[in-house]
Amino acid sequence: MRTTPSDAKLTNLFLDMLAAEQGAGDNTLDAYRRDLTDFSEFLGRKGQNFAGAGTDALRDYLADLDTRGFKSSSVARRLSAMRHLFRFLLNERIRSDDPAAILSGPKRGRGLPKVLSIADVDRMLTRAKELTLGQNASPQQRLRAMRLYCLLEVLYATGLRVSELVALPLSASRRDARMIVVRGKGNKERLVPLNEASRQAMADYLAAMEALKPENKKNAPSSKWLFPSFGESGHLTRQHFARDLKELAAASGLAPRLVSPHVLRHAFASHLLHNGADLRIVQTLLGHTDISTTQIYTHVVEERLKSLVRDLHPLAEK
Repeated sequence: MRTTPSDAKLTNLFLDMLAAEQGAGDNTLDAYRRDLTDFSEFLGRKGQNFAGAGTDALRDYLADLDTRGFKSSSVARRLSAMRHLFRFLLNERIRSDDPAAILSGPKRGRGLPKVLSIADVDRMLTRAKELTLGQNASPQQRLRAMRLYCLLEVLYATGLRVSELVALPLSASRRDARMIVVRGKGNKERLVPLNEASRQAMADYLAAMEALKPENKKNAPSSKWLFPSFGESGHLTRQHFARDLKELAAASGLAPRLVSPHVLRHAFASHLLHNGADLRIVQTLLGHTDISTTQIYTHVVEERLKSLVRDLHPLAEK
């Protein structure tokens, strides 16, 4: 008699497939694991599991998420994880049906991304630069300030995802580099240009980091990361950068709740489009596989087109 694998084992098999066949990154895999673990625990309380749960059990779980106060976007993400899982179980012949196939998700209004103005970003860059010049700061404090300024310059110059930014290799900081190779979602690589301000910020930050090395380690090999952690080995975490960014926002007179690495990525895209960049170019720079993802910025293009017609059309009212 064939033994039914446990939910934990099926989850591991599913995640292994995502990593091997779709190049899913650690953050994606962690999110799937959390969602499926919660789903499995719900089924377990009803004496069911992945291999035997029917459509009604899945509907009950979605209703439970709603009762727990989950946002529609979070419920839709859980449903997506379930759909992928059951499609995998069907393909692997662990199940003979797909109980998630006929489920419909919650209706979601796609909100416009929060965007900082060019003046807001300039205020943050100016304040970050001022912090690097602090007269009473210790060398370590100045280095942290230079790291934050460098992170901000590079993020606004490139529009990288925060996970891509903090994991940049040291090789990205070559002084003559006009472009950097970024490894994004699905392990896909893309070329992203750097501007002079970001290259200079990298050079100043690395020089400060080298100056702080003890004399007996001056010639020792550096970390392979551009932004190594000052604590444990490895690179700076996304969470650490997000906290530093909110502190900088407050110091710049901006509401911290409105500022995050992702908001700055939106600012990069929106400001490019507002100044005439092509939507396809912005799609490539952001690393979006599908143009529909980039089309959340269509409102920026529409506003610019209205402005052009208003200002340039010969019959426009003056």
